[in-house]
Amino acid sequence: MPILKATAYTGRITFLGRVTAPLELLHSEPCTEVTATFAGIEGELHNGQTAPSCVRMTTQYPKGTTVANTRQISILSQEELTEIAARMGLESLSPSPLGATMVIEGIPDFSHIPPGSRLQGASGATLVVNLNNRPCTFPSRAIETLHPGFGPKFKPAANGRRGVVAWVEREGSFSLGDTVRLHIPDQRPWQHLAEARRG
Repeated sequence: MPILKATAYTGRITFLGRVTAPLELLHSEPCTEVTATFAGIEGELHNGQTAPSCVRMTTQYPKGTTVANTRQISILSQEELTEIAARMGLESLSPSPLGATMVIEGIPDFSHIPPGSRLQGASGATLVVNLNNRPCTFPSRAIETLHPGFGPKFKPAANGRRGVVAWVEREGSFSLGDTVRLHIPDQRPWQHLAEARRG
């Protein structure tokens, strides 16, 4: 029996981008197609099969420890991006200053799809969802350069709506307008999750 279940949920790719500048100058350059390899997206700043651990992993490793790169790709929800903009008081918000690799339209509650889920594209290219992403200061700074006075509003507006990070399980390509299908782990939620979070 498969351990991953194909769902009826599909999404349409509305944005593809590559971050090529230093992280401090966060900006995702729009493109119409990207090639996904086991190291991530070709030509992207986050490309690599390994990466130094960051502050998000300090309960497991000292910062800078070499670990598998499970944050190769940043994926946002079009619906959640629209909600973030509204909460910030903006008419719209480009995914570029958020450093997005991909924006998907059509999958509900996208930022909270289960870790281990797969997003499979038309070419067979498949991404494994690692964890939901968390708002950080880099997008706030980038937004501030485009929308003066609005940068500090990003983190509270994006809380719980920042999308997910993922890594490449099967190589292939993604193009604007492609459909991706959501596959989820075929298992019940861990019964001790609430207790573990309290601990």
